[in-house]
Amino acid sequence: MDIAQLTPDQTVLWEAGCVHLTATVVWTWAVMALMIVGGWSITRRLTAGPDPSRWQTGLEAIVSHLRQEISEITGDRDPGRYVPFVGTLFSFIAVSNALTIVPGYIPPTASLSTTAALALTVLVAVPIYGIAESGLGPYLRQYLQPNVLMLPFNVIGEVSRTLALAVRLFGNVMSGVKIVAILIAIVPFFFPLVLSALALLTGLIQAYIFAVLAMVYIASGMRVRAAAPPSTSPSTSESEHG
Repeated sequence: MDIAQLTPDQTVLWEAGCVHLTATVVWTWAVMALMIVGGWSITRRLTAGPDPSRWQTGLEAIVSHLRQEISEITGDRDPGRYVPFVGTLFSFIAVSNALTIVPGYIPPTASLSTTAALALTVLVAVPIYGIAESGLGPYLRQYLQPNVLMLPFNVIGEVSRTLALAVRLFGNVMSGVKIVAILIAIVPFFFPLVLSALALLTGLIQAYIFAVLAMVYIASGMRVRAAAPPSTSPSTSESEHG
């Protein structure tokens, strides 16, 4: 990756008129193709027997851990309805970041356009799960709590946390890639290998954090905030006891 370039969006591999094929698009499709082929290869020979393959065991461990994390966040005993969405987010980010050890590879998560798209899916998923859980009316009414004057602030809060989710992932991945690229140019031996391993670990952690935050936002959207009960005046309380 060219040190002077901030994101892979600046690397144009092919263009025709107003159509530009950037490194972000190419590597995004490469990651998706790898995930599709890998998922098909692992799941086509699933077995319930006592001797599953190592790949199946690893996949089952990941899914089991995701289900446990989702269950702890939502309090739902059956987290299966969230696994496809949250698991896809985690898998895509984790694979994208893990491939940074491949020479010449530029992670699409180092592009703000990619992280913004991932954050937008979370923004859309929050009301979908919230409405499915509590209904359209109760979900929309929570934006008016504790009173109608809070509507714009609640909406701004939803948008701002989505922006923070995108910028956070972009900043962490992009900075890691740039640091490794700079050190390879300066000291092209031992230290870049160590930092590549560190970047791999950091990338997996970022995938985990993004998935957990997405689930936290979804869970918060499903907990409809009830209106505050009317306060009881001292005179009313005394009359009731009297």
